[in-house]
Amino acid sequence: MQIGIDLGATKIEYVLLDNNNKEKIRNRIPTPNNYEETLLSIISIVKELGKKNNEKLNIGICHPGATDKTTGLIKNAHNSQWLNNKNIVKDLKKTIDNNIYSENDANCFCLSEAYDGSASHYEIVFGIILGSGCGGGFVINKKIISGSNGLGGEWSLNQMPEKSNPNLSSEKKLDFSNRIEGYLSGKSIEINYEIRFKEKLSAKEIFLNYRNKKKNACDFINDYKNKLARSLVVIITTLDPDAIVFGGGLSNEIDFLEELKSIISNLINEPNLKTVFLKPQYGDASGVRGAALLGRNNSI
Repeated sequence: MQIGIDLGATKIEYVLLDNNNKEKIRNRIPTPNNYEETLLSIISIVKELGKKNNEKLNIGICHPGATDKTTGLIKNAHNSQWLNNKNIVKDLKKTIDNNIYSENDANCFCLSEAYDGSASHYEIVFGIILGSGCGGGFVINKKIISGSNGLGGEWSLNQMPEKSNPNLSSEKKLDFSNRIEGYLSGKSIEINYEIRFKEKLSAKEIFLNYRNKKKNACDFINDYKNKLARSLVVIITTLDPDAIVFGGGLSNEIDFLEELKSIISNLINEPNLKTVFLKPQYGDASGVRGAALLGRNNSI
């Protein structure tokens, strides 16, 4: 059995998977928003599960950002700043001697879906996370491809492949406003909608208004579709994955994957686009399940 731990910005979720990928335990606790208390929370989870099962279990941890392969330090954890410049594996091993592995949360999401989820029948899989932030993961033959800088899959750090919006005010402009994340994440949707229409709505409300055919929301979401399509062209024309899996809370609002595929087909003049667009089999649980699989894959 393996432990998976997902360090989210608001919650720490953990799971115990048996060797048939069945969940024995899954639970979540609030994120402390403090590094030392985060370590204590993880140690408590590991000791509790180890005691219940009377064995020392492998641990996989998924987190925002990437891990520097030279130093082991976490970087670019924008929504969990307390993790940046920390070596979480090294610090945990001061207290517990389990085998511990860590990886980007989007990579773990992608691993879960490629391993035994909705993309399990495909060789090359890209995972898209659309939530309050935005990210991606990349898996080939059920193995994470993190790259020499630990940035494999981080497509959202690229510049949006069209001109940025010159109307973004200096007060509202995000630090990443010209990047893909600055257009596609839930946070950026809310900010850009307010700038454009002088109305403050949540991303969920904007999508609801779109489905109810309200003009402002329709104009905005149709533009969003185009931007999402353009961003995916970068993935398809560079990596050419067999499948793209769309996860994250915001992806639950997206019911236009086939329309998205049609837009991309036209953009790259590929009428018979073979890339399959999928929703995740395990939904919000995919990240933590993928974290658990880190321990298994590294034990083989």
